[in-house]
Amino acid sequence: MKAAQHTSYNKNNIVLNLTDIAKPQIKPNQVLVKVTAAGVNPLDNMISRGEVKMIVPYKLPQIAGNEVVGLVEAVGNQVSQFQVGDRVFGRLPLDNIGAFAEYVAVEATALAKVPSYLIDVEAAAVPLTALTIMQALELMGAQAGKTIFISGGTGGVGGMAIPIAKAKGLTVITNGSGDNANRVLELGADRFIDYKKEDYTETLSNVDYVLDTLGGKETEKQMSIMKKGGQLVSLRAMPNGAFAKRMSLPKWKQLLFGLVGRKFDQMAERYGVHYHFIFVESNGEQLQEVADLFSQLKIKPSIDTVYPFEEVNAALDKVANGRSRGKTVLSFK
Repeated sequence: MKAAQHTSYNKNNIVLNLTDIAKPQIKPNQVLVKVTAAGVNPLDNMISRGEVKMIVPYKLPQIAGNEVVGLVEAVGNQVSQFQVGDRVFGRLPLDNIGAFAEYVAVEATALAKVPSYLIDVEAAAVPLTALTIMQALELMGAQAGKTIFISGGTGGVGGMAIPIAKAKGLTVITNGSGDNANRVLELGADRFIDYKKEDYTETLSNVDYVLDTLGGKETEKQMSIMKKGGQLVSLRAMPNGAFAKRMSLPKWKQLLFGLVGRKFDQMAERYGVHYHFIFVESNGEQLQEVADLFSQLKIKPSIDTVYPFEEVNAALDKVANGRSRGKTVLSFK
């Protein structure tokens, strides 16, 4: 089968090698998926640059790709929830990625059934982002009736975070460029702030939860609008010691991340809030919950560009350098 592999880490020149390798054999708890589409993410470039080696030390060569859609071709003898022919999608387990290939053997617990109204390339835009939201809300201990601020909610993350947060009973506030206001309000946001006209730090206070999709100086700004004891989960700032412990990393890495993330822990302490960093993990059960919700609401993820699998390097370049208005996806058809 054809596969796109990392063969070396390179900070500047990200190139995957297209190669022919044997089709994978499945274990009793796995299914063999014939890949039809794969999401392309900043995470794929981060792995190529060696930026997540401290979290997941992949042995090279490594088939790239974290987000998969496809058809079940074979089922392990311990798997009961899927049958041959099922259309499935998932965020692949951290220690078993490899979506950029014609076939992947994946643990059944990482997968869910694709909502029937989504075509494959649309479905490829869902798992990583949707699971990030689900796991962030879980980490916050988000409770219905409370308020969440989703920074930069006009992008792909916001497009999924807003309806999921609403479905969990939260009051949702977000910000972004004014020309996206109607779209975001239609997704269920209770309040939209046009960042060109209004500074959210001057108009918001007592927010229970924040989903920080921006990082940089915005992380501290977002802490300033929160209630004492509030919970902020960042997708873009720095890992900290609590993150390393949650990921069951070795003690020396926990100490190292404790030092790296100390600035954010101290910042959170000053504002009397709790800071968390998240690195999304596979979870078929959570993804099925999202799939069922999306089937009710008929949410369509926005797709920017679809590349044929053979143009995987162009797709990675697009994600690294292009200004995307939606997801970049590989198609295997």
